[in-house]
Amino acid sequence: MAVKGLTYRISLRLAGWAYFVLSRLLFASCRISMGGEGAEFYAKRLTNSAPVIVAFWHYGVILFPFLSRGGKWVAMVSASKDGEYIARILESMGHVTVRGSKNRQGVSALKKMIEIMTEGRNAVLVADGSQGPPRKVQPGGVLLAAHSGCPILPVSWSASAYWTFRSWDRTVLPKPFSRIEVLIGPPLSIPRQSRGAGLETHRRQLEQELDKTYCEAWRRMGKTEH
Repeated sequence: MAVKGLTYRISLRLAGWAYFVLSRLLFASCRISMGGEGAEFYAKRLTNSAPVIVAFWHYGVILFPFLSRGGKWVAMVSASKDGEYIARILESMGHVTVRGSKNRQGVSALKKMIEIMTEGRNAVLVADGSQGPPRKVQPGGVLLAAHSGCPILPVSWSASAYWTFRSWDRTVLPKPFSRIEVLIGPPLSIPRQSRGAGLETHRRQLEQELDKTYCEAWRRMGKTEH
């Protein structure tokens, strides 16, 4: 047990450095393009310091830290041990992380994210959560948009060549020299007064828009899904 604990602590310390090196080597060889209905809106929000919320499916978690480099972000990260690796990677890049999930610390984590967003940081979260089910939007992103007053952007990406992990979401890792297509859907504004059925309507809307960007991204690679 002591050896396992030591190995875990060492791997945590190396997580940020390892991602930095491997992502630069891997993604530098890839041709990455960004488009979609919300691409122009996204670019403008990044330059005028007005916070925006980015939501994506869990399968794409490996690419986001690379895409977020150079920006100011706060990310909702699972409170699990696996989430600790993601947190270390993001923090090594200068981002702020808030730990929480749909089962634990969810409400306090959302409040903390809103507080940090008032400092001018954009927010990012995994729409289907840390445990799934895959491609089913959890309420956290919609609640964050409603209470913060910031628009939420659905983002998906695809790759021409890739590996998938044997995980619940079939996480995608692009292969070297592949073509990567990042699609940003239109911004969704959630009224602050939204409650109950209203929030559920917007949750379904976000799910539909995420699936539209997902299907279109993979269609451009000649596939129906990853």
